[in-house]
Amino acid sequence: MQQAVHKAPIALALLGGVAACAPAEPVDQMAFEPEYLGVQTRLLDDDLVNMFVTMRGARDRADVAAYAECAAAEYTLIRGYNYLRHLRTNIDEKNGQWRGDAIYTISADKPLGLKTIDARAAVAGCVENKIPRV
Repeated sequence: MQQAVHKAPIALALLGGVAACAPAEPVDQMAFEPEYLGVQTRLLDDDLVNMFVTMRGARDRADVAAYAECAAAEYTLIRGYNYLRHLRTNIDEKNGQWRGDAIYTISADKPLGLKTIDARAAVAGCVENKIPRV
């Protein structure tokens, strides 16, 4: 005599897993109140610019990098160019003051590569996020 095997429907098993995925409680995050302390620009060559930014209240390195990119994007437009490419950024924090040292290439025509930044679009994002430019 053959014994019957009872198989639980997969749907019921999946339903139990979904019930365990209740939404998490919201994480209390510190208010982001950055203080942008200034930008210095150094033209290294006709198409190479070095941006130095200083700020307080950054949440992390990404805030400092965004400040440098906003300054570089505005500078690109001021020079009559349309595009920039990020080459490198060094960031340091000491006693709550963050410093960024970023280098970008700037050009009128879209350069080759995957990390090309449209200066006008970048500036629009900076305005929307209330990040100052040059």
